[in-house]
Amino acid sequence: MTQGTGLRIAVVGATSLIGEAVIDELRARKVQFAQLHALEDERNLGRPMTDDAGEEQAAKLAVSDVAAFDFSSVDLVFFCGRSALSVRYAEAAAAHAWVIDGSAAFRTRSDVPLVAADVNPEALKGVGAHGLVALPGSASVALATVLGPLHAAAGLERAEVATYQAVSGSGRAAMDELAGETVAMLSGQKARGRAFGRQIAFNVIPQVDGFEPGGESREEARLREETRRVLDLPRLEINATAVRVPVFFGHSLAVHAKFQRSSTVSDAAALLHRSKGIALIDAAATLELPTPAVLAMAPDKVYVGRLRADLTRDCALNFWIVADNVRKCAAHNAVSVAHILVNRPQ
Repeated sequence: MTQGTGLRIAVVGATSLIGEAVIDELRARKVQFAQLHALEDERNLGRPMTDDAGEEQAAKLAVSDVAAFDFSSVDLVFFCGRSALSVRYAEAAAAHAWVIDGSAAFRTRSDVPLVAADVNPEALKGVGAHGLVALPGSASVALATVLGPLHAAAGLERAEVATYQAVSGSGRAAMDELAGETVAMLSGQKARGRAFGRQIAFNVIPQVDGFEPGGESREEARLREETRRVLDLPRLEINATAVRVPVFFGHSLAVHAKFQRSSTVSDAAALLHRSKGIALIDAAATLELPTPAVLAMAPDKVYVGRLRADLTRDCALNFWIVADNVRKCAAHNAVSVAHILVNRPQ
């Protein structure tokens, strides 16, 4: 990613899991930047950064107050923190710079492109020399990445999806909760159950975010609406159940997809092997299966396994998806979107 002698970049929410992952991703992909500003709101200013570049680099990247920052001094801003931060500052920053927002603040705005870089980069065509871009949630990115090429080949009609979402999707405090509860319960103590309103260690909770009046959770609604937008299929039928599981990193999805045209397992496998951002785990060639504890820790791909025909319906496939929710689906996607914006023909 290049622009002149180097981009001037700001990361808002720099001490969050995703903020730290974005900074790591910028360095891993050797992005040339003239300046890199780590910004936080007042309540997180004292939080130390976990910087994979080492103590010397971490010391150079001091965390500053976002409220006092002049966004006209940068070319590119990543918003990686709470939605409230994005609501307060993102649109003002977008008057001067490209703003890539990873929160849910602008995902439903029709005037703001919602982009998964491996799926719908063409949505960025309307963004000028500055402007606001929203990123889908991690489960939506993983799902759309796999459904996109399958839809192009066979015409997607419907998807039944169950997500098994890691606690890191709720931030660092939720990860600390899982670790603390696990230690406590192995020591014969009771779990606190604060982060999710109930015990998460050694448990499975069929709720991600709050419930709507009809019983659907907000995460299930987001998965449906975001996937529709990214795939440009506004009438796509998606029936989802979102579940929180005691895993630190890596969302998993069980998907049952119905298509307009027949697609054999071998044809679908060949297509996925060729598709961007996807690694297909072929059961016939390996004993490995996509699991969050193993393959999700290699965060450059969305992993697909258990690909098989649906024996109860024509033109239907079943498969399993695993992807690192913080690094692949959030940070890698954010930096990939920035790469497209910076390097497209002017």
